[in-house]
Amino acid sequence: MFFKLLKEALKVKKVRSKILFTIFIILVFRIGTSITVPGVNAKSLEALSGLSFLNMLSLVSGNAMKNFSVFALGVSPYITASIVVQLLQMDIVPKFVEWGKQGEVGRRKINQATRYIALVLAFVQSIGITAGFNTLSGAKLLTTDLTPQVFVTIGIILTAGTMIVTWLGEQITDKGYGNGVSMIIFAGIVASIPEMIHGIYVDYFVNIPSDRLTSSIIFVVILIIAVLLIVYFTTYVQQAEYKIPIQYTKVAQGAPSSSYLPLKVNPAGVIPVIFASSITAAPAAILQFVSATGHDWAWVRTAQEMLSTTSPTGVAMYALLIILFTFFYTFVQINPEKAAENLQKSGAYIHGVRPGKGTEEFMSKLLRRLATVGSLFLGVISILPIVAKDVFGLSEAVAFGGTSLLIIISTGIEGIKQLEGYLLKRKYVGFMDKTE
Repeated sequence: MFFKLLKEALKVKKVRSKILFTIFIILVFRIGTSITVPGVNAKSLEALSGLSFLNMLSLVSGNAMKNFSVFALGVSPYITASIVVQLLQMDIVPKFVEWGKQGEVGRRKINQATRYIALVLAFVQSIGITAGFNTLSGAKLLTTDLTPQVFVTIGIILTAGTMIVTWLGEQITDKGYGNGVSMIIFAGIVASIPEMIHGIYVDYFVNIPSDRLTSSIIFVVILIIAVLLIVYFTTYVQQAEYKIPIQYTKVAQGAPSSSYLPLKVNPAGVIPVIFASSITAAPAAILQFVSATGHDWAWVRTAQEMLSTTSPTGVAMYALLIILFTFFYTFVQINPEKAAENLQKSGAYIHGVRPGKGTEEFMSKLLRRLATVGSLFLGVISILPIVAKDVFGLSEAVAFGGTSLLIIISTGIEGIKQLEGYLLKRKYVGFMDKTE
């Protein structure tokens, strides 16, 4: 079905141009992930492969962190800045609240503020991870003398890389195919799949004694079946909808008097998982820097343990962040007050619910229920591979397999729907051209 849809879409010049433009931007990004920052020994990071926040940073950066490339931070600072700005719009800073009500003009101001905040966060985070990794790695990360000028230079390079990646993502969103940030993370995850498969092959077929080969094959088969079941379940839930029946008070002759308002069972999508990964990775990098500089205080160790997915408290914290962000982003995506107002303006109402305040309360209650289901779903899928890694001794690459699967499936579903939208629009335009 997908290949048939892609074949039909490629026949449309506009769609073909968007897809080729997106591929070109992703290619530029992938080239950037291979360019290591000058004066850095990227191989020294292999000794830190067990650090959970390093793997989180690699996930959000499209695996650019493992090479300590110029794009090492990826879109992580921008995502964190977006969360901060959205929180500031919730009656915290009046200026941001005012911008949120100004339509397109306000959106531009908010985007500009987000970029400035991302700039500061990127610089602080870049110096933090550079200092922390340099102290932790067996072979020193930096091949030059440790001077403030070196740290500032690397900070400027990584910050510039973050802003370039953010700009590339915006170009994909505006001129390409799909959501730019999701596509960049998607491309990095897909590029790392062969390496992960090779790692599993080496662990369970090459480095296994011949007398244990049969049990190893059985285990890998069970692992593949489990992955397929998770993919099926995730795809099913991500596409599931809750349909709210609505009726119209005034309709044109021949038009239906009733319809429905579709809401996804998981309205927040995969964004809460990306938020949680970014929020966990950024403070962990700063705490690692504090600890590496000799300030190994008790509260620093406690905070590191809470943010590390190698500990039960860290896993619980990660799941809790996903749940909180799911509730937060659900109400960001669908504002009950605006939804009730829009229904009233269009002369529509939910059957058995009073318009206005009654509709708003109904929508709020329903969104809380949907967010509960969505948060539990995202939390379970994200932490299941982490728990499986600890229980069955799987490789570290498998730990964030659930998060990776969520991003891949969500981005894929969004892409397919966008292709269907292009083709549907083309049919309507073609019909209008013929009638004229």
